[in-house]
Amino acid sequence: MQARFNRVWIVAVLALAGCGGAGRPNFIYIMTDDHAAHMLSAYGSKIASTPNLDRIADGGMLFENAFVTNSLCAPSRAVLLSGKYSHKNGQLSNRDTFDGSQQTFPKLMQQAGYETAMIGKWHLKSEPTGFDYWKVLPGQGRYHDPEFIEMGKRVRHEGYVTDLITDFVLQWLENRPEERPFLLLYHHKAPHGPWEPDEKHRSMFVGETIAEPPHFNDDFSNRASAVADAESDLEPELANRYTRWGSPPPREMDALGRKKWVYQRYVKDYMRVVASVDDNVGRLLDYLDAADLAANTVVIYTSDNGMFVGDHGLFDKRFMYEEPLRVPLLVRYPPLVRPGSRTQAMALNLDFAPTILDLAGIPVPEDMQGRSLRPALGGDAPGNWRQSVYYHYYEYPSSHNVYPHYGVRTERYKLIRYYKPVDEWEMFDLQADPLELNSVYADPEHAEARAELEAELARLRAELQVTEE
Repeated sequence: MQARFNRVWIVAVLALAGCGGAGRPNFIYIMTDDHAAHMLSAYGSKIASTPNLDRIADGGMLFENAFVTNSLCAPSRAVLLSGKYSHKNGQLSNRDTFDGSQQTFPKLMQQAGYETAMIGKWHLKSEPTGFDYWKVLPGQGRYHDPEFIEMGKRVRHEGYVTDLITDFVLQWLENRPEERPFLLLYHHKAPHGPWEPDEKHRSMFVGETIAEPPHFNDDFSNRASAVADAESDLEPELANRYTRWGSPPPREMDALGRKKWVYQRYVKDYMRVVASVDDNVGRLLDYLDAADLAANTVVIYTSDNGMFVGDHGLFDKRFMYEEPLRVPLLVRYPPLVRPGSRTQAMALNLDFAPTILDLAGIPVPEDMQGRSLRPALGGDAPGNWRQSVYYHYYEYPSSHNVYPHYGVRTERYKLIRYYKPVDEWEMFDLQADPLELNSVYADPEHAEARAELEAELARLRAELQVTEE
């Protein structure tokens, strides 16, 4: 096994150097929708098993501190494409239409000779640009027998959406022009609600009781009113949704009983649709091995944002709390990344575009606000690497009534300001309070740290040219 690994490593290094005719690397960027980092076994989940996603981590690098800049579907996708914050790329919320005429990294890859493709969930309203081929779901798409829009033409396909997206990905890989390197965006609908599993995984966890998160019964005390005012509770909001979807909780249950019932239904269906994603990513990885593409292909796995999966008794995302803010980020590229490596370097979805361009040998435009993760991937993050990240959520009013807010996160602390329709602050000491149950914003013992965070927040907003409240 070790000898085989050494041979693969040497071949990959030669490929990176341009020897052996391999040339520039290929890229497959895999993105799910609402897959929380703490729901992967590679990240230590005690309840979720993701063996094929773990293969990427085992063969590459796991980022322990990867975050998004705006925890919402369309804004995260716009950040990926543009390498810019929401206030710069114009996609503040799901209501906006992405301006496809602006500079994006797929356009730059295409101009540099890459064959480019986008397959799966798009969710940006405008048609994809910068791709030689695209086949996307309209809007959120459906789990069963979905429609796809292929190069402007709508076609309905029979089957399960996660399988179908992977089928189309493998077909494209098999038929692509082999003389050109490729960039493939492989985007899943799952595990976005309403969490409809396929037949293969429908019986998983039947008869089991899944452990509740330690902050399942959070009462939202000693926090800003924004958290209690949000409409993202398992009971009644998700209970009501299950009722609309034709699967209501038993009538005889009290509120706590309904909450527990909803959690069991939610977390099991969530893990079932993730299991389908995991199986299909395994299909892709097997294809890369069989087609002799693994050594010279950068494989990236992430999610458009994180997710509450019963944490704080909530579902959905949007908040700057750890569960929606944090995303999985796994990168496999044998020429550069040591198998089984990890990094604590702070990564943002803002960094994906610069990283891919950098690895492809394409100059990164100066107006991109992210940074290439290449140094971290090589195991040597520079000494001037970021020590804080800026976050800004805009969509209000919304179906979940989450108040607009912005904030800064450092290794130890987090400062959040809710600015409409309230004016409130939260501050968390993540070292002492990793579950974010107790705001220390008004605590005199944290006054010095709060002043430093306020200064850092002001610095970041000025540097990033944020003008909106």
